Amino acid sequence: MSDARIDSYARALLEIANAEGVLSEVEDELFRVARTYESNDQLRGTLTDETIPVERRQTIVEKLLGGRSTNVTAQLVSFIIGAGRARDLPAIADKLVQAASTQQGSEVAEVRSAVALSADQQQRVASALAAKTGRKINLKFVVDPSVMGGLVATVGDTVIDGSVRTRLDQLKSRL
Repeated sequence: MSDARIDSYARALLEIANAEGVLSEVEDELFRVARTYESNDQLRGTLTDETIPVERRQTIVEKLLGGRSTNVTAQLVSFIIGAGRARDLPAIADKLVQAASTQQGSEVAEVRSAVALSADQQQRVASALAAKTGRKINLKFVVDPSVMGGLVATVGDTVIDGSVRTRLDQLKSRL
C-alpha cells in the first residue's frame, strides 16, 4: 500500500482512539499486535489468506484480542482486516504510534530484550534513554530472544546496542 494510504489509515485510527479517550492504550496495544503479527507466520498467513472469508478472519482477531485489549483496539484491528489491509497492519500501527508520540511531544523508543522487563526496569530504561537523548520518551518494549541478554534500543535513527549477541559477534570477529 502507498505511504499516503498508510498515513490515512493511521490518522483515522488516531482520531478514533482520541475521540474514545483511549489513545495511550490503543497505540500501545496496536504496537504489540503489529509485533505479534510480524513474528507469527501462522497468524500472518491466516489474516492475509483471501480464501478465508473476511468475517472469519475478523472473528479470529476479535477472539485473540478479546479480554486482552480494549474493545476499541479489537475493533480497529478488525476494521483493518475487513478492509483487506492485513499486510499493512505493522506499517499502519507504526505510523499511529509515531503520530501519537508526536501529539504527546515525545519520541518513540523501541527497546528489545530477551525477556520481559519489570515495571521498575522499564522505568529505569526510560529514564536512561531520556537522559541520553534529551527528549521525552514513549517506550515500546519487544521481547526478542535473539538478543540473548542486554538491550537494543532504537530512538529515531539512533541505535544503542548493549546486547549479548552483539558482544559475542564482536568477540567472534576479533578471534
